[in-house]
Amino acid sequence: MPKTYTEEKLTYIGFPLGGIGAGMFNVEGTGAFSAFSLRNAPNVNLEPCLFSAVTVKGGQNMSRVVEGQVPKYKVYGAATAPSSALRYRETFAKGTGVPGRTYGLPRFKKASFTAEFPFAHVRLEDDSFPLEAELTAWSPFTPPEPDDSSLPLAYLEYTFHNRTEQPVEAVYYFSSMNFMAEKPENGSVYRYGNGFVLAQKGTADRPWDEGAFCAQIHDPAAKVNTALFRGGWFDPLTMLWNDILAGEAREASRENDGKNPNPGASLSLPFRLEPGEKKTIVVSCAWYVPESALRAGHGEDVAALTDAELAGLERYRPWYTTRFEKVEDAAAFAAGEYSRLRQATRLFTDTFYASTLPDVVLEAVGANLGILKSPTVLRQRDGRLWCWEGCCDSVGSCHGSCTHVWNYAQALCHLFPSLERSLRQTEFFDSQNEEGHQNFRSALPIGETSHDFHAASDGQLGGILKVYRDFLICGDLDWLRHMWPRVKASMDYCIQLWDKKREGVLKEPHHNTYDIEFWGADGMCSSFYISALKAMEEMGKVLGEDCSSYGELAEKGVQYLSSRLYNGEYFCQQVEWKDLEAKLAEEGDSALSSESSAEARALIAQHGPKYQYGKGCLSDGVLGFWMAQVCGLGQVGEQDKIASHLSSVHRYNLKENLLEHSNTQRPGYCVGDEAGLLLCTWPHGEKPLLPFVYSDEVWTGIEYQVASHLMFTGQVEKGLDVVKACRSRYQGDVRNPFDEYECGHWYARAMASYALLEGMTGIRYDAYRRVLEIKPRIQGDFDSFLATATGYGLAGIKDGKPYLKVVSGTIAVDEIAV
Repeated sequence: MPKTYTEEKLTYIGFPLGGIGAGMFNVEGTGAFSAFSLRNAPNVNLEPCLFSAVTVKGGQNMSRVVEGQVPKYKVYGAATAPSSALRYRETFAKGTGVPGRTYGLPRFKKASFTAEFPFAHVRLEDDSFPLEAELTAWSPFTPPEPDDSSLPLAYLEYTFHNRTEQPVEAVYYFSSMNFMAEKPENGSVYRYGNGFVLAQKGTADRPWDEGAFCAQIHDPAAKVNTALFRGGWFDPLTMLWNDILAGEAREASRENDGKNPNPGASLSLPFRLEPGEKKTIVVSCAWYVPESALRAGHGEDVAALTDAELAGLERYRPWYTTRFEKVEDAAAFAAGEYSRLRQATRLFTDTFYASTLPDVVLEAVGANLGILKSPTVLRQRDGRLWCWEGCCDSVGSCHGSCTHVWNYAQALCHLFPSLERSLRQTEFFDSQNEEGHQNFRSALPIGETSHDFHAASDGQLGGILKVYRDFLICGDLDWLRHMWPRVKASMDYCIQLWDKKREGVLKEPHHNTYDIEFWGADGMCSSFYISALKAMEEMGKVLGEDCSSYGELAEKGVQYLSSRLYNGEYFCQQVEWKDLEAKLAEEGDSALSSESSAEARALIAQHGPKYQYGKGCLSDGVLGFWMAQVCGLGQVGEQDKIASHLSSVHRYNLKENLLEHSNTQRPGYCVGDEAGLLLCTWPHGEKPLLPFVYSDEVWTGIEYQVASHLMFTGQVEKGLDVVKACRSRYQGDVRNPFDEYECGHWYARAMASYALLEGMTGIRYDAYRRVLEIKPRIQGDFDSFLATATGYGLAGIKDGKPYLKVVSGTIAVDEIAV
């Protein structure tokens, strides 16, 4: 049953609406709108003067903004984007009275929020107002078909219920100042159909300034007013609210004047409700920003370029510009395809939430699917994805579809397999050279990259595993043949670089997701290596090639881990630097170390390389074996020792609170009396003076991979403990339940939560062999969502027997293996 949020739990809710790589905005827990990130980049603090209102007409009219009460933290103010349409150019810093906002207008007394991805429901009540209101906000999501899910669209469905015993005459309003006009003189406001367009034109030097937003009411009786009052101070909003108070349904227009531009627009729709009657009013939103200033990974310092220089270079353009030529095209599509898109999206939602798995599991999976609608994900004109790791408030965080972060994300590959495979194309062809070195950060627009930095051991080896996974998901043998020469070059490069003595483990310094290099063999990265070697052997069998040498090397690695890295409870790191081919950096050499201070050099001389974990219990300590499971390889390594490692992580790293925990790094992910899973602990002492730089933090993506891996080993309750701890921090009062952040908002690693589905149920579909596996780790009958490259449905156990119910598309199954 989806969770309902009320009162203080509404405070930080922001639910993404938009398309994959198409921009987004949030609907908040109160029904307000914010984080308008339509310009191919995040803009988390943009909360424009955009709102719905309703007036009940009578002896004394009554009006309400169709939102709940303003969260208290907003009252003091925050540093947010300026509202240029109100000509109040200062940012709304704390203590300025939040000018230009609608916070001072009457709104509903009570609100509640429920989410069933991608639908958000806001229920509004007020005992002094004749109408109850409900907002259902959503945007298309139609797996496995990516195009309808990649549109710059969102729908707002307002339902009003007359709870009195008398007929009610009312007027609904949807109004906005022109937040697209960052430069008012370049802005314009005009009518389109039953709606308005807020626009700004670009220039030769800044073509990325072009952009438009269109809102339409799906009712021919709607009135359109694009001639709001022009004046100083707060005149436009004041005069607009005067019209709303009066119940005016005004039809008006005015030519756009660059010197004194139209500040915004308003839609209105009169309606009548008999006692107990309900009416739903649909507002469709579409936007179009065809250009961007985004360019990364091509060698030049983009920040140092002039606008004119940047405008002359190839830059990112969104995929949807291949579908629409202007905002009117997108708006017409939104209105014309509403019913079809809603039906298809509702089918997905109903199927997903028909799962009978624990509520907290569905909550963790569903909440993080919003990442796919966030500015973390871009889709360029050729249809390929390019992604940030997450989002800062106004720019993407850490460019290039970072391979070692996106390893964890298991949602995209199942829901939109073709988009996931586009990442493999980029990694193995555009970002990999002939030698086999892979740049773990791809360029934008996608193209060849430099090869002057470390390969990422976990990222590059994880890519090999993901090729195997993606092949099993799509079943396309030709695709695997196409990838194979590049995959083989990658594997051989990794062997040569990091396993000089062919011991089956990584010893030479190897870069990883903690943004440092591990020296000597460790369970985390070596488990990746072993699993990738096994994947090579399996792919070789499919292709008819003898790759047994890879398998033999993997077996040597398994034995090494068990005999030399396992301490009886968990796998450790064997820190080594004196006998390796690589040497610790000399002063001034930053290849393997960025040290410059005398005290840093002295510390390294005495203790060896910084940023290791040594005898610590690392939550990611068998991460590569988890990757083997979620990539369809099954069990790799000695399972009893892997299960013991995970049990130790649960015992030592999962904390009910951090009141006695010291964290000098980034404590905002989990702090004080909050519960969470630490990245690493040293239960038996010997913590390095300077362990790896994030060791004392808590990351949700790692919590989910540990939780699901515990489930894979049959430790379901322990896995649920971790999930519950994680989600307990994201309940709306302190953090946004739909924005699990790490190095930025909507962080990709959090999509490891999708693996909880397979972790609990053991359900996996092999499209190549046309086999559905069901290996439940839970007792009794159950239903679970299943997504494949050709369709989706429900699978599980019913009356003690396995079953598959295809709901959308097709899923070809020759055998159900239990």
